[in-house]
Amino acid sequence: MKDRVEALKQEIAGFTVKDAAGLEAYRMRFISRKSVVGDLFAGLRDVAPEDKKEMGALLNSLKVYAQDRFRELVASLEEGQGQEVAAGLDLTLPPAEDVLGAEHPLSGVKARIVEIFERMGFNLSEGPEIEDDWHNFSALNFPENHPAREMQDTFFIEKNPDIALRTHTSSVQVRVMENEKPPIRTLSPGRVYRNEAISARAHCVFHQVEGLYINKSVSFADLKQTMLHFAQEFFGEGTKIRLRPSYFPFTEPSAELDVSCGICSGKGCNVCKYTGWLEIGGCGMVDPNVLKSSGIDPEEFTGFAFGMGIERMAMLKYQINDLRLFTENDIRFLKQFVSV
Repeated sequence: MKDRVEALKQEIAGFTVKDAAGLEAYRMRFISRKSVVGDLFAGLRDVAPEDKKEMGALLNSLKVYAQDRFRELVASLEEGQGQEVAAGLDLTLPPAEDVLGAEHPLSGVKARIVEIFERMGFNLSEGPEIEDDWHNFSALNFPENHPAREMQDTFFIEKNPDIALRTHTSSVQVRVMENEKPPIRTLSPGRVYRNEAISARAHCVFHQVEGLYINKSVSFADLKQTMLHFAQEFFGEGTKIRLRPSYFPFTEPSAELDVSCGICSGKGCNVCKYTGWLEIGGCGMVDPNVLKSSGIDPEEFTGFAFGMGIERMAMLKYQINDLRLFTENDIRFLKQFVSV
């Protein structure tokens, strides 16, 4: 057995590895549970009692030697691989520039709008982008002959004239009113679709955010103060608002919401077309017919609603003059919003 131990020491000393497979071969032969060294330990039972102590010490020495040699081979292999990697590097090249990503301007504006209204107590709600006629039109008091119901304004699903791509996120508010009891305070951001020609000022796919508040004794004054607070949070503390009479099927009275131009401080410039005001959306008191359609008693509850285009808000905030830039993925445009 002594001769066998000596022969294994020489074999271990002369063993070389070039890759991970060679290292595994060494491990299996010399230090695994079923290795040749392990077989020698199993043979101790056949050694004479008076020689077992000496042979045990000899085998332990062989085992430790095999393990030390394994660690040497591992270190040698790792060093060699590191040198190969280093040999492939050109240290004269300039360092790679750190490239920071950026939030898309529409995502950033949407997040800011949501943040402002969430602090006012509005909850987020979502709904399907493919809607039925009831939630998209009828429940919102659209008359049967309203232009929005025509093919030239809406994308209807083929073979089913009662199903269409939603034209506004007001359909989400209908679903909320049908499933929740007042008080309701909800905000509905999302993608909407209109059958329009794509240009610098219009697109067939864009984003809206609409809000709804229903409770007892809600007044137009509540709507005005809510819009004023939002405008000053989004555009700046000195921002003023203006409400111009308008018409929407689902609100009465209705108003267009303008904010004072932050570029010229209301004095007039080419951005605001020298009026001093910028239109950002529409608003009004929820029509009693809309409340009735969703099972809410208009004699007990009143409410207000508002809506604005996220693209419109982003264009005003960043002075962007072409709506198509948001969807064309032009890297030159997107790089302007990289974090610094």
